[in-house]
Amino acid sequence: MITLHEGGVYLIHGTEIRESYNGVRENAKEGTIAYGILKQHNTAGDMENLKIRFDALTSHDITYVGIIQTARASGLEKFPLPYVLTNCHNSLCAVGGTINEDDHVFGLTAAQKYGGVYVPPMQAVIHQYAREVLAGGGKMILGSDSHTRYGAMGTMAMGEGGPELVKQLLNRTYDIRMPQVVAVYLTGELRPGVGPQDVALAIIGAVFKNGYVKNKVMEFVGPGVANLSMDMRIGIDVMTTETTCLSSIWQTDEKTREYFEIHKRPQDFKALSPASVAWYDGLIEVNLSEIRPMIALPYHPSCAYAIDDFLANAADLLHETEERARVSFGSKVEVDLLSKLRNGKFHVDQGIIAGCAGGGFENICDAADILRGKSIGSGRFTLNVYPASMPVYMELVKNGVFADLLETGAVVKPAFCGPCFGAGDTPANNAFSIRHSTRNFPNREGSKVQEGQISHVALMDARSIAATAANQGVLTSAEYFDGAFSRPKYFFDSRIYENRVFDSHGIADESAELQFGPNIKDWPVMPALTENLLLKVVSEIHDPVTTTDELIPSGETSSYRSNPLKLAGFALSRKDPAYVGRAKEVQAAEIAREKALVAKESIRETFPEAAEAAVEAAEKLGAGEAFIRVGVKAAFAEAAHAFAEAQKICPEAKLADTGIGSTIFAEKPGDGSAREQAASCQKVLGGWANIAREYATKRYRSNLINWGMLPLLVPEGELAFANGDYIFLPGIRKAVEEKQAEISAYAIRGNETTAFTVTLGDLTDDEREIITDGCLINYYKENAAK
Repeated sequence: MITLHEGGVYLIHGTEIRESYNGVRENAKEGTIAYGILKQHNTAGDMENLKIRFDALTSHDITYVGIIQTARASGLEKFPLPYVLTNCHNSLCAVGGTINEDDHVFGLTAAQKYGGVYVPPMQAVIHQYAREVLAGGGKMILGSDSHTRYGAMGTMAMGEGGPELVKQLLNRTYDIRMPQVVAVYLTGELRPGVGPQDVALAIIGAVFKNGYVKNKVMEFVGPGVANLSMDMRIGIDVMTTETTCLSSIWQTDEKTREYFEIHKRPQDFKALSPASVAWYDGLIEVNLSEIRPMIALPYHPSCAYAIDDFLANAADLLHETEERARVSFGSKVEVDLLSKLRNGKFHVDQGIIAGCAGGGFENICDAADILRGKSIGSGRFTLNVYPASMPVYMELVKNGVFADLLETGAVVKPAFCGPCFGAGDTPANNAFSIRHSTRNFPNREGSKVQEGQISHVALMDARSIAATAANQGVLTSAEYFDGAFSRPKYFFDSRIYENRVFDSHGIADESAELQFGPNIKDWPVMPALTENLLLKVVSEIHDPVTTTDELIPSGETSSYRSNPLKLAGFALSRKDPAYVGRAKEVQAAEIAREKALVAKESIRETFPEAAEAAVEAAEKLGAGEAFIRVGVKAAFAEAAHAFAEAQKICPEAKLADTGIGSTIFAEKPGDGSAREQAASCQKVLGGWANIAREYATKRYRSNLINWGMLPLLVPEGELAFANGDYIFLPGIRKAVEEKQAEISAYAIRGNETTAFTVTLGDLTDDEREIITDGCLINYYKENAAK
C-alpha cells in the first residue's frame, strides 16, 4: 500500500524511479516543482539560504488581531500584498459574544485602513476561501493557520505563527534553509467508498512517527494523480500538515485547469510537473488501489488503521488507547473506550463532516448518496455537516443534497471551523466522535480534563462516517456500500462573495479608523535579553509529543486571543494547571529585581521596598493580594538564594545583568497548530526559554524565536534538572551573539549545582538579533531607530 524509500531517488520523465542515474545530482535537484517555485520567490541569490517573499497572506479571527497589533507596533502603514482576513473560528460569538464581534469589526476596519480583504463570519472557512479565490499555479501563500495547504492548485502554501506574517507585512522575508523535497508517487485508482481522508491517514500513519517528511516539502507526482478528482486531491493535501512537513505541491493537469475555469479564474492555472530528470531526497510510493477505509484512533492522526483491521482487533487496540490516555491524563479522568464495544460491534455517539478537510462538495455529495433514504436513528448518535463555504452550501441546496441529508435526521450547519478546535459540537463525557476534520488531539474537541471530563475523537472519511450514520452509529466501512455515487457537477456561484466580502483591491484608506473593543489590548513591553539568565523550571512534561493545544488550549480561550494578559492565564491549563501560578511567582521576583535596580541600592537594603513596589505590577498579572504580599517575598528570596549560588560559578555576574525568568521542559513540544500564542503566553508570563529534546515543528520553534525565547536543546538521557530547579546561563547573550555551538548551563537545587550543556540549533543572524532584542516588535523598533 505504502512504501518508503530509505534514500534519495531520481524520477525520470515523471514515471521511472531510479536510485542512480548518469547525471549530476545537484542539477537534478533543480528538477522538482518545489525548487522552481522557491527559486521564483527567493529574493536572495543564494538557493541554500532562502529569503522568500510570498504572493498573499491569510489569517482568521483568532490570529489576525494579534498580527495586526504586532505589525502596527512595528511600523505598519499599509498591507504591501493581498491579505485576507476570514472569520471562521470565533464566528458563532457563542462564547465571549461582544468580545468576538469586536474582533470582527476590528478586522473589517483594518482591511479598510490597510488595504486588505475581509470575509465576514459564516461565509467560508479560511482555506476554502483561499482555494476558491486566492490560490494559483506557481504561487506561494503564507497563512497563520497550520493547515494552510493549497498544493493541489499548484500553490506552495505554509502555515506559520503570526510574527512570520508580520515580517511579510513589513516587507521583510521568510528566511529558511532550502528544504528537502520528498516525492509522493501515486499509482492506481481509489476503490469505491474510499475517500481523501483514507489516503491521508494512511500516509500520516506511515511517516509521522519516523519523521520521514518533517520540515520537508511533499511533492505529489505519478500517474495516480490523474485518477483523483480535485476535491480528492484537496482533501489529501490539507492533511499533509499532520505529517509535520513544511509545505506541499502537486503536479497539475487538465483537472486542475478545469477547477480554475469552474471558479472563473482560468488565468490562474499553470502547468506544473517535474523536469525530465528530478532528484528527490526521499520517495513515498502510494498504491491508491490498495487504500482501504481508515480510522485514526484517539489521540493523534498517526494512530491509523484500516477500519476492518480495527474492528477485527478492537478490544486490544482500545485497551492500548486507554493505556496511552492514562499516561497523558493520569487519574484526572476515567477513560472508558471498551464499553463502546458491544456484541462484537463498535458503537459511536457522534459524526461530524466539517471544515477545510471534510466540508468539500464531493465529500458531502458522496455522504448523501450513502445516506439517501436511510435514518440516523433516534438514539444517542448524531450527525452534523458543515460545508466549507457558502458557495458550496448554495450548490448543495440547489441540487437537493441538503434535502436528502436533512431527511435522514442529520443537521446542516454553516461554514465554521468550530468542531476542529473545540468550539462546537463538544461530545458528552466519554462519548466517541468520528470526524472528517483535521485533528483528534486530546481535549481538542472541547472536553476539560481538569474538570474530570474527557471525550474521544477518531478521524474518518466522510463516506465511512455516512455508512456508520446509515447504520445508526455502529462503526461501518464505506467499502460495503453497494450503491452508486451520483457525483453531480459543481457550479461555483461568485455572487455571494461579490455581495458580501469587502475587497479593497489593495487600496488603503488612511482616513479609516481602527475600531477597538475593550478586550483588544496591546502587547505588553518585552525586555531585551540580559547578559546572564537565571531560569526556574516551572513545568516538566515527558509525553512523547506535546501539542500546541496543550500549551495553550483552543476552544474556550478563543475569545481572549486579542488580550495577551488574559489569554496567558490559560497557558498549559489542560496539561499543567499549576504552571501559571508558578510562572507568576518567578515573574514577581523579576519585577522585584527591576525595582531594586531602580532604587540603585543593594539587594538586601531594598528587598522590603522592592517587594512592596512589586504589588501594583503583580496585581496587573491577576495575583491575589495575599499572594503578592507573601508570595512575592518568598519568590524573590528563593531567586536571590539561587543567584547567590550562581555567583559561586560566575563571580563577575551581577544582579543588574542577570534576568530572572521561567522555562519549561518538554520532550518534543509544538505539534499541531501554528498559533503563536503557544509561545507568546509563556513570554507574557516572564518565560525566557523552552528546553526540549527536539521541536515537533518548525513553526513552533519560529514562534519561540519571534517572541524572544531561547529554543534550547538537550540530548537524550537523564536530565540534569527537574521541575522547581533553577538553571543559570552565564554569558547567554554573548553566546547567542557569537554563535556558540554549545552553551554552558548549571542546574541549581538548594546548595547543589550540576553542570550540563545546551544548544540552540541553527539560527539566522536576524533570529539571533530578535532573541537578544527580546521579541520581533523590539527588533523592528531597534532597526527603525538605527
